[in-house]
Amino acid sequence: MNIKDAARLLNLSGTVTPQEIKKAYRKAAHQYHPDRNPAGADMMKLINNAYEELKDFEGTIPDYETKETEYPEALNTALNAIHWLTGLDIEICGAWVWVSGNTKQHKDILKQVGFKYARKKKRWYFRPDDWQSRSRGNLSMDEIRGKYGSSKPYALSHFYLNQTKA
Repeated sequence: MNIKDAARLLNLSGTVTPQEIKKAYRKAAHQYHPDRNPAGADMMKLINNAYEELKDFEGTIPDYETKETEYPEALNTALNAIHWLTGLDIEICGAWVWVSGNTKQHKDILKQVGFKYARKKKRWYFRPDDWQSRSRGNLSMDEIRGKYGSSKPYALSHFYLNQTKA
């Protein structure tokens, strides 16, 4: 995750100090905590990654060049919409969310909430609307994982699937 994406997730811009970053992190953690939010485990992975990227940063974060987006809220809405769908494998790489698995039966819902399909990677992805990739899809998923890191949040749907099988 880069500084710009981390700052957007924590709603930071301008001159910031580590104390302000910690305050923004706590606010986001409180807002998207799993006890308050069905997709909270997924959101907390992103919020924690953003904090790790920024926790020691002190300086100026450039204001957004384009219209300010509410990426954290849009992402939260998208994750809550797919959180309970069965057969999906959700992976977080940087500020992007990748979805694979049995997506064919859920493609209409994925499209409706803002996920886009990457043919070369055979996965759906969610990213900020105004963020543009420089590589034009040339990186493989392994290269993306190596560059931005990867985490697979624990989805409650997996818990409920295992419970129904028992």
